[in-house]
Amino acid sequence: MQTREMALIIRDALLLPQGRIEVRLVDPGQLRMVADVLKGKYHLAFAAMKPSGTPPCYPTATQCEIIDFNQLEDDTLSIVLEGQQRVSILSAAQAKDKLWMSRTLPCQNWQEEPIKGEFELISAALEQFYEVNPDLLELYSQVHLEDAAWVSQRWLEVLPMYNRDKLVLVNQPDCHKTMDFVLQLIKSHVD
Repeated sequence: MQTREMALIIRDALLLPQGRIEVRLVDPGQLRMVADVLKGKYHLAFAAMKPSGTPPCYPTATQCEIIDFNQLEDDTLSIVLEGQQRVSILSAAQAKDKLWMSRTLPCQNWQEEPIKGEFELISAALEQFYEVNPDLLELYSQVHLEDAAWVSQRWLEVLPMYNRDKLVLVNQPDCHKTMDFVLQLIKSHVD
């Protein structure tokens, strides 16, 4: 496997493959980074913020693509990112413009698999979550409520948990532990 240089966007959020997130950019360095990414100078990765340490993010990130952008009323830029491929950050350094550049290695994405049996509850609950949060649903042109990996990853992106706890689940070889976790969480609130 080949390593790849990537610019890092670090936020207190999680973005996983096939997920989407809208990010507001205010710093001129970040705007220049977006221009460089769009010109193909390097790839972009989204990493979850870590409370302390250098770099200020966890070593698991997601290579992403910029799929949309909007200029906001205050002249800042909003970009919509779509997660593509999980990556491991091997090293990272901060440039003089305060941007983080990293050397990454691709990781295995979770494989698609059908949701069956009692796990259909987590799919139905996610559909309800999106009905209550239409701004998140608007980011997607298609939802894949029949795919256990897709549903599990969307739950990890939106659950109010510490990033370090989410990444324990993300770093599993498949979505099964996440499905069990979310199902138990939903059941505990129903009982």
